[in-house]
Amino acid sequence: MPSSQISGKAYHDATKHSYLSVQLDPNYVDASTQPSSFKVYPKFYRRVKLNLNNPVHSFISLTSAITLEKMYKDGPYKLRVNPSAGALYPTEIYVQIRGVEGIVDGIYHLEVESNCLTLIYELIDDGLESYIIPGKCINGFIFLISCVYYRSSWKYQNRSIRYCFLDSGHHLGAIAASAYLHNRDIQLVFDFDKLALNSDLGFENKEFITACAVSGEIQDKKIRRLRLKVPFVSGTDYFESNQFIEDAYQATTLQKSRQQKLEYSQFDFDKDKFYQTVWDRRSIRRFRKESISQEDYLYIVQQLEKSIPTENYEEIEIYSVVHRVEGMTPGLYRGTHLVKTGNFSEKTGYLCINQAIAKDGAVTLFFVSDYLNYQTAMQIAGFLGHRLYLTSNYLGIQCSGIGAYYDDETKELLETNKDVLYGMVIGI
Repeated sequence: MPSSQISGKAYHDATKHSYLSVQLDPNYVDASTQPSSFKVYPKFYRRVKLNLNNPVHSFISLTSAITLEKMYKDGPYKLRVNPSAGALYPTEIYVQIRGVEGIVDGIYHLEVESNCLTLIYELIDDGLESYIIPGKCINGFIFLISCVYYRSSWKYQNRSIRYCFLDSGHHLGAIAASAYLHNRDIQLVFDFDKLALNSDLGFENKEFITACAVSGEIQDKKIRRLRLKVPFVSGTDYFESNQFIEDAYQATTLQKSRQQKLEYSQFDFDKDKFYQTVWDRRSIRRFRKESISQEDYLYIVQQLEKSIPTENYEEIEIYSVVHRVEGMTPGLYRGTHLVKTGNFSEKTGYLCINQAIAKDGAVTLFFVSDYLNYQTAMQIAGFLGHRLYLTSNYLGIQCSGIGAYYDDETKELLETNKDVLYGMVIGI
């Protein structure tokens, strides 16, 4: 059967973890063989050094900035505003800029390590709009998220298709956070001609577009497709193909998402405090088994329930396993509705491949969905995950994403037939 006729659910099911599968394939890797995690264009490309004192530059830079460098025996790890499974960072950002004073109209690659915009394509009467929103012209910004999938599949093999999509959603969350801080609206777009865009951006089979975010003035004007193909530049120093991932991407790209009315989110975070939260966000690795307040927990839930600014949508249902929230009965909740009482901390620790954080935190959350488009659903799960990170950290509560869990046994705990897309934990 052609990959385009296989559902996203089939690819999701093919990457399930179970107790047996993890024991049979613990998946050890040699850290010295890790592929490069930064894409860099040749030195002769024109670059714009981003200046954080310039509001436009700051808006772009904060979507991907390096916030901390850690030294390990196998070398430095450069942590960023967006979390990533295994700190492998498969996602890249490209941004089309049109009609912005002081910047040449063009498509740029955001070079994270040097904090530069690299001009990879100068616009004339063409652009990205015709692939994404035909018949329209954007004066402002079109951000493209792509995945250099081998950075993730090097370690996680087939299951990395999940992490690429989740990381893409987190990266969209980082763009949305920067937009909020810079008083800009942002619209996420998931359904568009990604395959043609991959081809015209010269990605070959080594990189693929997952989503885009639009910010600016939308005008009725026909823009033609790119008049030239962009020269290919690899995002890793070496590459090993994975046919499963390439097939899964193609199949889930061709399926349509559910649709909803576009509605922008309204938040009331203190901007200075939120800015610091974006810079300080980290994935916690150990909790002290302390409680959080019910007020803080309900505030976090309220932020998660706010609208997602997109017309392409898949509904994400959030189950919370409450371990330590003052004034709340320990047990399983769907939203704020108590499904069943009990101390499930040891159970969630087991389900999340015996990770201590899943039992020592205050709340373990699972994002589930009965989706049409798997790629969109996973990215929205990642987007909500990023919102959870920032909201929790804003309140002084720690957070971590969990991509590895025993899929079917987790569904049994939640008493759901929907697919579990993501796990997260918050606490102190």
